[in-house]
Amino acid sequence: MRISDAESSVMQVLWERAPQTAEEIAAAVGPVHGWQEATVKTLLNRLLRKRAIAAERDGRRYLYRPLLARADYVHAESTSLLDRLFDGQVSALVAHFSRSEKLSRREIDEIRALIEEIEHES
Repeated sequence: MRISDAESSVMQVLWERAPQTAEEIAAAVGPVHGWQEATVKTLLNRLLRKRAIAAERDGRRYLYRPLLARADYVHAESTSLLDRLFDGQVSALVAHFSRSEKLSRREIDEIRALIEEIEHES
């Protein structure tokens, strides 16, 4: 399932707190992106068709909740990025960022700690 950047903004709101109405979601993402409520409802309908979210009738309105877990979305997106840009190699990704972006001492220490944790688990 492919989730667009705009749809991802709506999902983020629902991952943080659910269920929510379309109006609540629009209040959260509308001002940030300059979207009207109709735009948010269009995005909600797309997400419903993709089965990324569910809607439950609550009187005259609907309450939306995520069906797609954030961890599953992050895993799929990161795997896709890794495969498309770095031939599936994590080391190539880290090398790219270490060369093109200045890594802070804290980031380097975090990477080192992750490597040590992986080695310890193996």
